[in-house]
Amino acid sequence: MTICREMATLVEPPNGTRPTGKQYYSMWHTVFELDSKYVPIKPVGKGAYGVVCSSINRETNEKVAIKKINNVFENKIDALRTLRELKLLRHIRHDNVIALKDVLMPVHRTNFKDVYLVYELMDTDLHQIIKSSQPLFNDHCKYFIFQYGALSDQLFKVSSKFIGFVRCQISAENARLYINYYHLFILVNTMGHYHSRLSKVSTLFMDFDSPCRWECLNQLKLIISVLGSQNDTDLEFIDSPRARRYIKTLPYTRGTHLSHLYPHADPLALDLLQRMLVFDPSKRITVTEALLHPYISGLYDPIRDPLAQVPINLDIDENLGGHIIREMIWDEILHYHPEAV
Repeated sequence: MTICREMATLVEPPNGTRPTGKQYYSMWHTVFELDSKYVPIKPVGKGAYGVVCSSINRETNEKVAIKKINNVFENKIDALRTLRELKLLRHIRHDNVIALKDVLMPVHRTNFKDVYLVYELMDTDLHQIIKSSQPLFNDHCKYFIFQYGALSDQLFKVSSKFIGFVRCQISAENARLYINYYHLFILVNTMGHYHSRLSKVSTLFMDFDSPCRWECLNQLKLIISVLGSQNDTDLEFIDSPRARRYIKTLPYTRGTHLSHLYPHADPLALDLLQRMLVFDPSKRITVTEALLHPYISGLYDPIRDPLAQVPINLDIDENLGGHIIREMIWDEILHYHPEAV
């Protein structure tokens, strides 16, 4: 994420017409269409999704962060990802997850291109802490892992999943796995930074979100180099015949034991990681089992962190047309604007 110092500048609407209740601001060479109650302060970050700015809600005097997702429907994967993010964050009320406070209502229902998400404004996030030079100790590692595991357990009564090429071979079934997938991402990166600030394994998991097909295939090669070659049974869960064929073409390897990659790691931490890093999802440790693992079991209180009673359903037909996805996103936005129903 790029941090920038440019302040927000009030500008004229791009098409010369200002809809009622909207103001336009330029930040980081990006035009924001905001509800009049939000007064932006400055951009605070930029990524592949677009730009995030800090802002003040004049009605509540509360500081918030507004993320503009550019051209949502230009790419179906991005549109589906945005829809799933909206569905997830509408249901999640957890101290470890940033709260989605509002989604700005587009001017036009049938042809809006951008989506604006309004979050609570945070001073930092776990990613920045892990990437910083701040020392991380074993207790930090345990706590971060536990917090992600507890959150995952509350959301989904399913196994902890990991698919290194989730962006490339995304399916409706895999869509439910994002939270657990990032749970593992944080686990590996936390452990990697704790033991060596940037180890071979943490590097392996750095670019999960890359849309580049070559990078996804290269990640598969790296994953197999650590986990070892897989038999036909362990590949049956993969939807894509092309991905299965690619894996079978890779040279045979017995894999690399995690103790060689993390020679100074806590043996219990390595045991937990080994149980999670199993290629076949059906054979991996579940989130509940992970929370009861000796490495972090002392932090888990099933009364304080109960299982979710109703799992969030993110099964969305991947073949939906863009206009249907747009309507589904519109329906999600209406949850924040009951007056418009």
